[in-house]
Amino acid sequence: MLIEIDNVELKVASEHLLKGIYLKAETGKITGILGANGCGKSSLLNILFGSLSPDHKLLRIDGKPYLRPLFTHNTVKLLPQDSFIPSHIKIKTVFELYNISWNDFTNDFDSFSAYYNSTIREISGGERRLIEAYLVIKSNSELILLDEPFTHLSPVYIEKFIKILKRESKTKAVVMTDHLYHHIIDLADDLYFLTNGCTQLIKDPVELENLRYLSSGTVG
Repeated sequence: MLIEIDNVELKVASEHLLKGIYLKAETGKITGILGANGCGKSSLLNILFGSLSPDHKLLRIDGKPYLRPLFTHNTVKLLPQDSFIPSHIKIKTVFELYNISWNDFTNDFDSFSAYYNSTIREISGGERRLIEAYLVIKSNSELILLDEPFTHLSPVYIEKFIKILKRESKTKAVVMTDHLYHHIIDLADDLYFLTNGCTQLIKDPVELENLRYLSSGTVG
């Protein structure tokens, strides 16, 4: 599966937040997006998903125009910045609804074994974030969009999550962004830098120092 979005134009309060954006994602690869706060990374993911309508965009799947919102394709999942699971729902119910194996999850994260009958409100924000991210990346989907997946996760959870993500990305297209840029740089097969409303394909992480996104000597 090859997804391309092109010529994205988005105005916010009459100012261009995004202008002429191009982004590509394909099965078997992780596409990373980096940029400063407020540059439009989350907006771009929501435009790609179809939950935000821009002033203009061209969307293609395997080279053919796709005119409907991408979420109507039924094989696309988005992990938004904000929590999306209602607090009153039991954790076991969430896994049943997503048709995701609880046993597989607790094999990777055994500390959750006691939470099977708990509700979402009974666990911490980091634990809730991990469950939501896990459900998205393990879902029956061809494209997954991850907006700040490492937010509130402990280093141990991040390490395990990355291993699972690498496995899942072999059969899925992944687009992700996070302020923990080291993880994005390490994971991404294709890396875009978003600045001044435009995307720039990064061939070498050292370019991020030249763009003043990273301080000199950070990459290495």
